[in-house]
Formats: sequence, C-alpha cells, structure tokens
Amino acid sequence: MSGSYCTVWPEGASAAAAFCFDLDAESAVLSFAPQAASRMSVMSHQSYGPVTGVPRLLDMLEKHEVAATFFVPGYTAHRYPDVVRAIVAGGHEIAHHGYLHEPLGDADEASEIRYLERGIEALQEVAGITPVGYRAPMWELNYRSAALLHERGFLYDSSLMDADNPYELATGRGDDSIVEIPIHWALDDWEQYCFVPELFGNGIIESPAKAREMWSLELAATASAGGCFVLTAHPFLSGRPSRAAALELIVEEALAAPDVWIATMGEIARHTRSQGLTPRVLTQPEV
Repeated sequence: MSGSYCTVWPEGASAAAAFCFDLDAESAVLSFAPQAASRMSVMSHQSYGPVTGVPRLLDMLEKHEVAATFFVPGYTAHRYPDVVRAIVAGGHEIAHHGYLHEPLGDADEASEIRYLERGIEALQEVAGITPVGYRAPMWELNYRSAALLHERGFLYDSSLMDADNPYELATGRGDDSIVEIPIHWALDDWEQYCFVPELFGNGIIESPAKAREMWSLELAATASAGGCFVLTAHPFLSGRPSRAAALELIVEEALAAPDVWIATMGEIARHTRSQGLTPRVLTQPEV
C-alpha cells in the first residue's frame, strides 16, 4: 500500500486512539524559570504529578487494561526513578520529552543534540529502555528535528498538528523518514487546567465536565472520520481526583467503541510504518 496517511487500522478497526501522559513534573517550570526552584509551593504543584497523580492514573489504566505512553523528560526520570520504573512495570511505553523540558524554538543544532542525547541516556539509565518515540517540549519541533531523531534511532515523533492521521515525515536527508503522530492543543489538558501564578495560565481553571465534553466530541468525530485520536494529559493536572475521573470516562468511551483500536504510540507508529506510505516533505515557508 502507498499513500500519504495511515487510514487502515488493525483488528478490524476503523480508527485508532492513544492515551498519553507528559510527565513534566518540575522540569516544565525549571526549563525557563530556574529561580522558581526556591518556590516550595510551586514545586509541590508540579511534583503532585509523579508523587500522587501517577499512582492514581496507573491504577485507572490497570483497571481498564489500557496501555499508555508516558513522555518523560530525563530530569524527571533522574528525580523520580521509582515512579518511572513503576510505569514500565505497568506495561506502559516510555518515550522521550527532552531532558529539562527544553524549548527548541531558539535552540541551535548542537543544543538540540545535547538535549536529545542527555534525555536518551537518562531513560536508559533509569528505565532500562532506549526510547523510540519523541515529543518536543511545548510541541515546538524544528525543521531539522526529524533528521536528528532518525539519526538516533527514533521511530516516531508526536509534535505536529497538520493532520488527523499518522504519516511518514521526510527528514530532508535522502529517503529517510520518521512516523509523525499528530496532536492538537484542544486534546491537551494543559489548556484546560494549568494555572500557576506568574508562570502559567490566565487564572481560568476549567471544569472537568467541560474538558470531558470537548474530548468526548473529538473522540466521536475522529472515530467517524477514521482518524487517530491522541489525548495528552499531565499527571500534575489530570492526576487530581475529579479530573482523573473525567479522563476515565473518556477511556471507557473509547473502550466501548466497537471500531476504535486503542494502542500505545509506539504500536501506532509501527503499524503506520508497515503501511509503506510515501513520506511527506514539510518545508519552511519563505518570508
């Protein structure tokens, strides 16, 4: 088969769904505001994720026998090794999310390589795995990133927003490509829940009922369109009780859908690679 996008799903399914967790913890703050390390309450807000949120979410996923993908910064792995090992022990995928959640927008190539390699080393050391998946912090990928990922053995990225279905993303170097599994801000709990004075958000913290309604509508529409529903949550946000309960309802909706294949991002990427898709070339616009 050839084409631009993955539209054929396994197990007789007509759509796919993945549940992802970005285990940022303190790194999401320290990457741009290292001085906040002295703000104990702010740090406790972030550490809620690995300390309290992850155990609750792992219990929920185990209850429903759903395997998820956790994108883990290397700093988080070093700071919370037992939590990361518990995720692995639960049968979930560990993927790369920078070292200190470093933004790539202004990073030069040498810095981006350093972030990649430091993060790989941390996950190897703590989790005993070499990640095949990557997600750029703040979903800010560079035009060179695909090539850097391919050179380091990555199978897929999940940072771009231009499609409803996975595809092969050309690296710009020969015929090489990586799988791209698209995401979107509307399927991210950060925009719904995240508020830290002087750091994140505008003070509006949405109800889990509103978030659940948004995600439920998108799940149904994506399934109808034969696409790939990718929900991104942060344990320091969606690990809190009412939010975890709302997330569980979305998991249950996906499980109840007879034609939705629920898989880890790695499984979706491997299936996409098996389709023999023609890589897409994305070029930087001229200004």
